[in-house]
Amino acid sequence: MNAKLFFSLSLLASSMASASALAQEPAATTDHTVAVTSKLQAEDIFALEFANDVQISPDGRYVAYVRNSFDIMTDGTRRSLWLVDTQSGQHTPLFADEHSYGNPSWSPDGKRLAFTSNRSGRNQIHVFWVEEQRTAAVTEVQQSPSQLAWSRDGKQLAFMMAVPEPKSDFAKSVKSVKKPEKAKWGKAPIVVERTLYQRDGRGVMPSSYSQIFVVPSEGGSARQVTTGPFQHRGPLTWLADNSAIVFSANRNTDWEYQSRESDLWQVSLADNSLTQLTDWPGDEYASTLSADGAQLAFLHGSNAAEPYRNASLHRMVLSSGAVEAIVDDFDRSLESPQWVGSDQLTVQYADRGRIKVADVSLAGELSTRVSDVGGIYASRPYTMGMYSVAANTGAVAYTQASAYDLANVAVQHEGAARTLTGLNDDVLAYRELGEVREINYTSSFDGTEIQGWYILPPGYEKGKRYPTMVEIHGGPHLSYGPFFAAEHQRYAAEGYVVLYVNYRGSTSYGKDFAMLLDGHYSSERDFADHMSGIDQLIEMGIADPNNLFIAGGSAGGIATAYAVGLTDRFNAAAATNPVINWVSKTLTADSSIGQIQNQFPAMPWEDLAHYWKRSPLSLVGNVTTPTLLFTGEKDRRTPMAETEQFYQALQLQKVPTVMVRVPDAYHGVTAKPSRIVAKIEHTLAWFKRYQKD
Repeated sequence: MNAKLFFSLSLLASSMASASALAQEPAATTDHTVAVTSKLQAEDIFALEFANDVQISPDGRYVAYVRNSFDIMTDGTRRSLWLVDTQSGQHTPLFADEHSYGNPSWSPDGKRLAFTSNRSGRNQIHVFWVEEQRTAAVTEVQQSPSQLAWSRDGKQLAFMMAVPEPKSDFAKSVKSVKKPEKAKWGKAPIVVERTLYQRDGRGVMPSSYSQIFVVPSEGGSARQVTTGPFQHRGPLTWLADNSAIVFSANRNTDWEYQSRESDLWQVSLADNSLTQLTDWPGDEYASTLSADGAQLAFLHGSNAAEPYRNASLHRMVLSSGAVEAIVDDFDRSLESPQWVGSDQLTVQYADRGRIKVADVSLAGELSTRVSDVGGIYASRPYTMGMYSVAANTGAVAYTQASAYDLANVAVQHEGAARTLTGLNDDVLAYRELGEVREINYTSSFDGTEIQGWYILPPGYEKGKRYPTMVEIHGGPHLSYGPFFAAEHQRYAAEGYVVLYVNYRGSTSYGKDFAMLLDGHYSSERDFADHMSGIDQLIEMGIADPNNLFIAGGSAGGIATAYAVGLTDRFNAAAATNPVINWVSKTLTADSSIGQIQNQFPAMPWEDLAHYWKRSPLSLVGNVTTPTLLFTGEKDRRTPMAETEQFYQALQLQKVPTVMVRVPDAYHGVTAKPSRIVAKIEHTLAWFKRYQKD
């Protein structure tokens, strides 16, 4: 695309976005006016934006990405599609209106951009012709398509889509009575027969299976190419001659009971016949094809009954089926392999709270390209981000994180990375944020080294002690990093030192470290990891020992509830989405089978003592700490009944406690910006109540 064409494209895109595109700019609207103040305010959260789904064109010239911004009027997230010229830096909205956009994918020649959007009603695949400057929906399907993949010749698009399962014999045999015209009956009963029948964020799911489809890239009828009662998954990888698609699936009869099994399969587009490419114990997934079409790279994770595993990188020579390891002795978990040519790949992995992108030779040698990937989780500083690589040049585009901003678009090629956007310059540039500092110490439990970070309140005065809170991440097999987080910076703005650490069990420190909580989640072990960090801040003269607070969500909520059963050192606690009773949790949550198989030594009724020992409810008789509980009423991962058990137990003991129930919210209780604000402000109000002068 030449400069003249790009200028013309920019004019067209701007006219398509019209006035709605201007509404994407927070400083330009009444609702998002930035107040003249030095500290981060609750209202500022609605003005935050971040980049995701960053996709670089094959020649490395352009980057398409999804721009996420919060809408104060709808309490949702707007997802618009933008384009950045990596040479000129010109930043153009392709589609920025009331519709939602996602899954951008460049055609192999870089002349078209496919994406999903509800702009034509229900969610469909659309294609934008760059030179012609036109857009059209190329599908008309009943469910939402995902995992878009162009054929090598650009003539077809493959995608995944859910296909409803026909009614079972039992459901069909139930006698029904015809409803009289205009009669008002209650909703019909829901028949549940599947083992995996629910999912957080969706509730009880209609029985359906994820299948692969193909559609002409110029539009037409979508054709289903896989069948059967199985959950197939992407990414979808076309073979070089466009004759078949490689995907991952567990097609065993008992697949619902096998939480750690999947193989690579190949479906022929000529007759829909299937060929199994791998049959190793464990998962084979994330396939990607070399430029010459001769080699298939993929990831593998073991099926060992343990809560954490590293993913290793392998390659297959398609002509012979021979497989060899590329990286299988690296003590980090690899993600998102992508070929650059036919003799090198790129991967990303988390290392000590940071995400790195590295080149990988076929001999398994890793060479770091960038180490500041992240920034796509607005409320808390999770180590989460993504990248893409230009197939023809090897240039890398990625979500760039920092301690003082959410994800921007950055590109690295033959030198230092360049930041191409400044999505929050209109807000955060006018705020004095708390300084983020690293902390390293040893746990009092066994001397394990713990890495973490703490945020100082804006205007921090050395030598003065401040109220201090420890905020605990979820997972527990996740990690935090030195990244901007709306929650943590709001707490700091209100005068708190905020400590957050990667306690034992966290990822990005290797398998041994991640396994240190195996059989001890939650326990005195991770409790000691956090208390040792607090004691370190007290020794440093920063934390006020008379004003200590504890908070956390999900696994962090469990750790919070467990901690107040072990100590009375905290003035107050705030547990979000906690597990209180592991027996009731594992038998009601959507994660039941995988959690029982990989985290516990036996079924609940076979080793009740272990489940009880790990449950905060077992220590509730010790609790005297005022405790706030904050949970979504539709949570399917840590169901509301868990929160209710702890609330009622504390009430029976006359411990000061409050239960905040969030209507219509799932486990991702802060999915809406108003709920991020609500979680923060309820926590602040609770802590202020018990803060000592």
